Amino acid sequence: MKERLTRRRLNRAALLRQSLHERAELSVEAMVERLAGVHARHREPPYIGLWNRVDGFRREHLAALLDLRAVVRASLHRGARYLVTAEDYLWLRPTLEPMLRARRERVLGRRTTCVDGGQLAAAARFLLAGRVMPRPELGRALAARWPGRDPVALARAARMLLPVLHPPPSGLWGRSGPAAFVLAEEWLGRAVDRRPHPARLVTRHLAAFGPATVEDVQAWSGASGLREVVDDLRPSLREYRGEDGEELLDVPEAPLPPEDLPAPVRFLAAGDDAVLAHAGGSRLSGTERARHPPGEPALLVDGLVRGGWALTREVDGRAVLTVRLSAPLPRRQRAEAAEEGAALLRFAAGDADRHDIRFTAAG
Repeated sequence: MKERLTRRRLNRAALLRQSLHERAELSVEAMVERLAGVHARHREPPYIGLWNRVDGFRREHLAALLDLRAVVRASLHRGARYLVTAEDYLWLRPTLEPMLRARRERVLGRRTTCVDGGQLAAAARFLLAGRVMPRPELGRALAARWPGRDPVALARAARMLLPVLHPPPSGLWGRSGPAAFVLAEEWLGRAVDRRPHPARLVTRHLAAFGPATVEDVQAWSGASGLREVVDDLRPSLREYRGEDGEELLDVPEAPLPPEDLPAPVRFLAAGDDAVLAHAGGSRLSGTERARHPPGEPALLVDGLVRGGWALTREVDGRAVLTVRLSAPLPRRQRAEAAEEGAALLRFAAGDADRHDIRFTAAG
């Protein structure tokens, strides 16, 4: 009989493996590796995500890794931009290539009609050889080869078809503007692996987000056809059952904490994978799943999403953290949220003349 895991215990496993139960004394590079990547559609959220998890984290820690090319920004899981270690990129890119190519057809097919993918990739590789090129410039150059096609769509398609990275200043806190493109092999000085590694993809997800289902791994990565891979791995995995009878798989060395693991308040960044990495709904959402839009910044109280938040700057120079509660908090938890919110303001808006925290009811 397989051990049955309660939702609360799975919640605590998610907190522990995501280092949300307490900030870890790890290097930033090691944390990015532990998380199997950090969602980085926008520039600031990865910094907040790492601040939540790494003791003593400062913005310059991540910026230095990007400059040193130890961490890179690229289109990976689900076609979204992620920060991953350079070592992980070399095997992740070929593993996710079929999904990226399929996504190009699904999302950009109409806007790149009659443009052969192989020819587009070859043209983009030629244009990028030996240089860093801003996305608009690459799009215009590709549109000159395919007149009448959308330059933005052509550039977006190229990043799905070709191993490219977005080098600094892309990914730096406070910087704006379109991302630049550079060939991954040139930026890293190493060739991308030619072989896919789907088994490694599965075990890395389980280590960071497990115990989990096959569907969870596929929802997080965007990859398909992983059931056969999991079946081959099954002799080396631990097997459990969830409260609804679903099969849950895990790597044998991963920790599985008790239900009473402490769960401090955390202000999760937009797109945090701790909320988005499971197909059946977040381990952190509880009954608030329908109320909180997926991908938006989330307030975590006792391990569950209890609302959202936004940080804004006002004309008088103050930084305001607005906390939208889905339900009233007990006095102790509200005080804890205010304390953690003040720490977030010091991290994200330390240059502001004043800091304010405003609690409101979700609309």
